[in-house]
Amino acid sequence: MPSTIRRQLLALAAAPLLATAGLAHAQGHADYPNRPVKIIVAYPAGQSTDIATRYFATKLTQAMGQSFFVENRPGASGNIGTAVAARATPDGYTLIMGASGTHAMNPALFDNTGFDADKDFDAIVLTALIPFAISTGPNSPVNSLTELIALARKQPGQVNAAIPSVTGQLVFEMLKQRDVPLFAVKFKGSADSMTAVLGGHVQVLIDTVAATRTQLGKIKPLAVTTAAPMGSMPGVKTASEQGLANFNIAAWNALMTPKGVPADIQARLAAEMRKILDLPETQKALADLGFERAPVRTNAELNAWLAEERRNYAHVIKTAQMKPE
Repeated sequence: MPSTIRRQLLALAAAPLLATAGLAHAQGHADYPNRPVKIIVAYPAGQSTDIATRYFATKLTQAMGQSFFVENRPGASGNIGTAVAARATPDGYTLIMGASGTHAMNPALFDNTGFDADKDFDAIVLTALIPFAISTGPNSPVNSLTELIALARKQPGQVNAAIPSVTGQLVFEMLKQRDVPLFAVKFKGSADSMTAVLGGHVQVLIDTVAATRTQLGKIKPLAVTTAAPMGSMPGVKTASEQGLANFNIAAWNALMTPKGVPADIQARLAAEMRKILDLPETQKALADLGFERAPVRTNAELNAWLAEERRNYAHVIKTAQMKPE
């Protein structure tokens, strides 16, 4: 049999198999997800990012007809769980709730995180902004950020500020860059730092709104680091309103996939998440955590914004010579 005819017959025989394989591949994406989907949280259970992610997992389960569940992989300031996610098969069945700590700060803090925050992940949607509050204890004579700034400049390095996290230290360093010379007292977490401030052992607390709101009525918030006042912190002015123009700082969470997940799966996840984020109950759930709704961005806009966040954080970290805890 001539070789030309043989090749034609082989091609005809293979065509149905190729078509079937292509159809199966397309159907595999069309019915995504067809098994449970894991969302890695690189922090301990019970932390605000974990609570929010469990909420989103429940809503995604309801919307997509398959179980979405959270797996906590804490350690090394979030690097352990993030590295696990980076190495996962890019099929859409392992996601990660990325955070400003893991994907913007750690690359500048650590010589080796075990992952590349830019090259190993695709951002799907920004789920929330996590603003900060600057507060004092209930017996402090300071009643506004303006008064605190004046006191710190009058007594440079003598006004103590409790710093419960690396992100809190970032805010502290940015205050120093604005000529607010506080003295940092580092703690291992929000609970210990809050106790010290409520007990009058430390004068100022720099922590997330999420952590600060747990003690409203005891702690005295002076300012929030948002562009506009927050409904969840009634009566508290922004830092920008009190002498620190454009002092808008927030941590953030973003749902991400390992690099290489098919575009149609990413698009499906993004569409479902945007529907969930639009729900009034979601907005209330985020507000109850002390989170702010994040602005809607296209995929290109989001990745450009994340790159800018990494540059900004790296600048502050390098200038202040910050080190990992």
